[in-house]
Amino acid sequence: MRAVERSGRTLRLAISAGSLAAGLAVGESVAVNGVCLTVTKANGGEFWADVMPETFDRTALARLRPGEPVNLERPLSPSGRLGGHLVQGHVDGVGTVTAVREEENARILSIRAPAGVLRYLVPKGSVAVDGVSLTVVDVASDHFTVSLIPHTAAVTTLGRRRPGDPVNLEVDVIAKYVERFVSLHLGAAEGRSTPRGAAGPAD
Repeated sequence: MRAVERSGRTLRLAISAGSLAAGLAVGESVAVNGVCLTVTKANGGEFWADVMPETFDRTALARLRPGEPVNLERPLSPSGRLGGHLVQGHVDGVGTVTAVREEENARILSIRAPAGVLRYLVPKGSVAVDGVSLTVVDVASDHFTVSLIPHTAAVTTLGRRRPGDPVNLEVDVIAKYVERFVSLHLGAAEGRSTPRGAAGPAD
């Protein structure tokens, strides 16, 4: 992060991205710590993006400071390989790292999360933490855990996370669509059911 300009609940970010910024054009999307942002200016190895109040309030981008590293990802092309899970860059909530421990070659993060996020998580399911697609290890009443291999810890900001750090969380979009579909169809089915005490159709 080269520069952060803050005005009220808005931000203007200037990000040095090296080769990742090559060919970026105004209007394209880039995920910054898991938040889908629109490129407003691109010049060589840098690009700029604006953060509006909605994004400011619902993500951890407000904590960014100049010089701080960020996770960057450009959109997947139609011909690309889907190596993780579908991540849209639409943050569902902000979590807080509560514990970090090492287990042989793994780095285990415990993350406290809002109930609205936890409801969609299952062990061995997927979650994006600061834009990094991870497998959920375990889910508790107020937190979940993920495990990082050394490569992930080395090439993303998650290797730097410490207890107290906020992180952007995005659940698997398929889980949200399934819940919506089921709730709508259950409601419709209940609405079509015969009210208690009413006469049903004649045989």
